[in-house]
Amino acid sequence: MTSDSNASSPAPLSLAESDVASPSPDRVALVVGASGITGSALVDRLAGDGWRVLALARREGRPVAGVRWISADLRSPHSLRSALEGQGISHVFFSAWARQATEEENIAVNGGMVRDLLAALDSSPVVHASLVTGLKHYLGPFDAYAQGEMPDTPFHEEEPRLDTPNFYYAQEDELFAAAERQGFTWSVHRSHTVIGHAVGNLMNMGLTLATYASICKHRGLPFIFPGSETQWNGLTDMTDSTVLAEQMAWAATTPSGANEAFNVVNGDVFRWRWMWPQLAAYFGVEAEGFDTAPRPLEQQMVGMEGVWAELAQKHALVEPDLTRLASWWHTDADLGRDIEVVTDISKSRLAGFHTHHRTVDSFTALFDRYRRDGLIPSA
Repeated sequence: MTSDSNASSPAPLSLAESDVASPSPDRVALVVGASGITGSALVDRLAGDGWRVLALARREGRPVAGVRWISADLRSPHSLRSALEGQGISHVFFSAWARQATEEENIAVNGGMVRDLLAALDSSPVVHASLVTGLKHYLGPFDAYAQGEMPDTPFHEEEPRLDTPNFYYAQEDELFAAAERQGFTWSVHRSHTVIGHAVGNLMNMGLTLATYASICKHRGLPFIFPGSETQWNGLTDMTDSTVLAEQMAWAATTPSGANEAFNVVNGDVFRWRWMWPQLAAYFGVEAEGFDTAPRPLEQQMVGMEGVWAELAQKHALVEPDLTRLASWWHTDADLGRDIEVVTDISKSRLAGFHTHHRTVDSFTALFDRYRRDGLIPSA
């Protein structure tokens, strides 16, 4: 169902030649998962470009000009139809997911949410729907992560699916079926680890490392790399949420982005043995690298909830609940991998998407914003 060759695609458009920055007034974007890392960046990007935005989330987010927050139960077809009918939605950006105990449940729940959301829009003027997935497309799901035969790095979009159940595949299949049935174009965006601005997210390495470093400074502890020797020494890449949002907006409004799956990362590669001291220097803490075995954050940070509450009171921070800021398990899983993970992004470059970020700058800009917003101490 996917088309991974550019041979028959229209001539690529540059961002300046596309109309991403000057949307027509009848464009109405539905951002699903609007309070998450990707959704928040999408809301900012689209609203800043003049779109009318419907932001669907469990909780209403911050006020943004041109954005209306709405709520619906993604697991209830009736709730979705009631909330979305008659809204004139032209573009869908789906960035929500709900982690379940098994991959079979992940498939049923997360595939079902995509199916029911798009079915609820069967009478809407949808022209394009975008779906965010990730590198578990190549690495396998949580139940079988990085096990068995996988494609060699860097990962390319044309790699065949792994022979194992995967909720990303189920979501894609629901997207493809709805697009064929309802007559809209689609795009899939496979990100690596996404860092961005969100609170209460299940997978937020940026805020996790920021809270960890802040606790280290508060307690006079070294900033210890929690992961594997492979991750410490090997090449890797990441995805800034603003890059992901920009690619999604580009694909949704550019002919060469239609009916394609794209990897999306910042464009640089790095080794954690170089990055870790950079992050430590930002926070003024002592960096300590890999030493014989991983030292997971879930172990290092046991019982630190009270320490964070104390730190939050001392610095008048806006969120005293550490569990809403740090996702130790996810950062441990990401940095604990014993395989190299690098992504090829040639396909979107050749199609006309050229945005490039330096990941160290993505981190420091994000930390600056956390400080401005009172999520971590200013010094």
